[in-house]
Amino acid sequence: MKKIAVFASGNGSNFQALVDAVKVGTLQAEIGLLVSDRSSGAVLDRAQKETIDYFCISPRDFADKTEFEMEIVQQLKSRAIEFIVLAGYMRLIGSTILQEYPESIVNIHPSLLPAFPGKDAIGQAIDAGVQVSGLTIHYVDAGMDTGPIIAQKEIEILPDDTKEELQKKIQQAEHVMYPEVLQELFS
Repeated sequence: MKKIAVFASGNGSNFQALVDAVKVGTLQAEIGLLVSDRSSGAVLDRAQKETIDYFCISPRDFADKTEFEMEIVQQLKSRAIEFIVLAGYMRLIGSTILQEYPESIVNIHPSLLPAFPGKDAIGQAIDAGVQVSGLTIHYVDAGMDTGPIIAQKEIEILPDDTKEELQKKIQQAEHVMYPEVLQELFS
């Protein structure tokens, strides 16, 4: 059984979907740590409620990105973490973590990459007037949402969909697909 760390910055709905999948056995993994770059927020509340160990770290407390990531790696290694799952983590992973976890970091992104990488992908899709968006699960590399694609799912954008409605549709699909794809990777 893989021992994973989940990195998240915000609400933590994908974190919760992973926790729930582990509980029911559809994701055979142990969530050994939540890493957050924010010292408060819903994802931390979720980790506390689920009694999952968590670690909060602010890059502002370090001289540079290397020092920041070295502290994260130390926390991961001390808990024997084997795999990193990004779930709404709003920072680029740098070379220090990438070197320690080669081909062992995945991300979920709310667009059909390579379209609409980076922040506010849902808003970008709405503004572009596309009829289809979706989600992408991919390996993490040094670029922004540029790693090899593992899986994608298309989501139709209806003419009257708001950004919030599209976000809700994409998140519902993410909560089902992310645990399934991770289980495939781990088995």
